[in-house]
Amino acid sequence: MGQYLLYQTVIKIINSLGRERAYIFARLCSDVHFYSSAKDRQAVVKNLQHILKTKEDVTLKAREVFRNFGRYLVDFFLMYKFVDDAFVKEWVNVVGYHHLTAALARGKGVVILTAHLGNWEMGAAVLNKLGHALTAIALPHKDFRVNEIFNRQRVNHGVIVVPTNLAVRGCVGALRANKCVAVLGDRDFGVFGTPMPFFGRPTLIPKGAAFFARFTGAAIVPVFLIPGKDGKYMLTFEEQILSLDKSEHDEAVCDADLMKKCTAVIEKNVQKNPLQWLMFREFGIEYEDLSSNPRVQRVAGARSAR
Repeated sequence: MGQYLLYQTVIKIINSLGRERAYIFARLCSDVHFYSSAKDRQAVVKNLQHILKTKEDVTLKAREVFRNFGRYLVDFFLMYKFVDDAFVKEWVNVVGYHHLTAALARGKGVVILTAHLGNWEMGAAVLNKLGHALTAIALPHKDFRVNEIFNRQRVNHGVIVVPTNLAVRGCVGALRANKCVAVLGDRDFGVFGTPMPFFGRPTLIPKGAAFFARFTGAAIVPVFLIPGKDGKYMLTFEEQILSLDKSEHDEAVCDADLMKKCTAVIEKNVQKNPLQWLMFREFGIEYEDLSSNPRVQRVAGARSAR
């Protein structure tokens, strides 16, 4: 079954079941995924062992990561039904919101930094209910129909989706209008990331947040939406991160400083919620795979020289 038909089938099933029964269905599907995909299972196990600094068996913890991913998908595909003002008021605990308002008060826009942690997609929907529509870069799926399925969910909750070929123009324009731009900062999906230590392991990290903040003067505000065991969610805004003064430092130094601070914040939040880090590829692998790439070598050499 192709990806498009698979997603269409899953969406129809969870819509017919309703949210609570859809969680049960997703749990079963997640267990099938866990036991049938040795590659994904091994990647999650290795990630957890590295993050938790243990060589003990973490298989059951890894299974919870798969189950949390299933719950994430249910929430993502059903949030058009239940994420409204009443839901946010009753089921979302908002912490540190003043960090966002303080950053916006600077008048230069805000880069919302998040990760594949908890439910970043629903976090965007909740932010919209708090009065902040996001502009987000969409990495297109190979099948444009799958792309439309995902983007439809985002647009329904006020997210302005910008294709990758128009990312710089769209995001810079939004920031200069003092709006919010959302960026995932824990995995680079190509060869254009910057090698950074991530939990002590060289990893290609996307540089979008640092670039936009340095180029426009926008503040970076880390934001994470984490589901709790009680059915509630915690939306946490962390202290804003600002670029060094461009008149005193060159672009490379500014970007390196921002990326170091952003990576540290993501590490801290993954460490707090390791079973909510929905990463099914062993981190650092992409850097090892691409270490022979001349561009990656140049970047790594330049960074090691500083």
